[in-house]
Amino acid sequence: MTTKEYLENVQVGIENELMKNVQALPEGFNKQRFILNCTTVMKDNLKDFSGIDTTSVAVTFAKGAYLGLDFFNKECYAIPYGGKVNFQTDYKGEIKLAKRYSKNPIKDIYAKNVREGDFFEERIENGNQIVNFRPEPFSDKKIIGTFAVVLYKDGSMMYDTMSVSEIEHTRTSYSKAANSKAWKQSSGEMYKKTVLRRLCKMIDLDFDNIEQQQAFDDGSDFDPNKENVIDGQAREVATDPFKSSEESTEAEEVDSPQQ
Repeated sequence: MTTKEYLENVQVGIENELMKNVQALPEGFNKQRFILNCTTVMKDNLKDFSGIDTTSVAVTFAKGAYLGLDFFNKECYAIPYGGKVNFQTDYKGEIKLAKRYSKNPIKDIYAKNVREGDFFEERIENGNQIVNFRPEPFSDKKIIGTFAVVLYKDGSMMYDTMSVSEIEHTRTSYSKAANSKAWKQSSGEMYKKTVLRRLCKMIDLDFDNIEQQQAFDDGSDFDPNKENVIDGQAREVATDPFKSSEESTEAEEVDSPQQ
């Protein structure tokens, strides 16, 4: 198959996927511009897609369409890895989706990396959560942790924190592609996305349809059921790294044997 034929097949595949699930597309969706942006991304990274079935590529691109995310603007990615294509949302895409689909309207949401020498404080004062962060300007020092904050328009807030060791453990244990280009070349952005994704588990997101919900779930870099090799044996990990503390506690109570 020639390069031209491959790209044409991907384009036709995307059109077919969008036609099959037209009800899943967001209001005001521009199909022609979306497909043009997808093919442009493909052309720029064509060698990475070598040997990958065009149908699976088209299905991956369609997931971005359901969420209204743009591959060309790097709000999400189609990442060829291990002979298949993984759909992955970017940090920018995560913020866009949280603001769009949160039941409680969001004023602002963000994640920040904390480096050696930065001032970071978290405390509860009179029952109110408080986070203070004062980074050293233009610092290139080692990242020691990451935090994410969501501020709601009603004045309430939530936040989450993870140390670098926690993030790296999550990456090693659960990432679909722990050694991908994103982790190797943009680790700071992946750190922010990891903590932001965990914070989003506490945000009440209300998607318009099941295709959007599934695409959002697939857009995570992490697989809670990934098999890991421990002491020479493959074991299935049942703990979701993005469960809220309340969910984890409930799971432990259910799984604990009766005394």
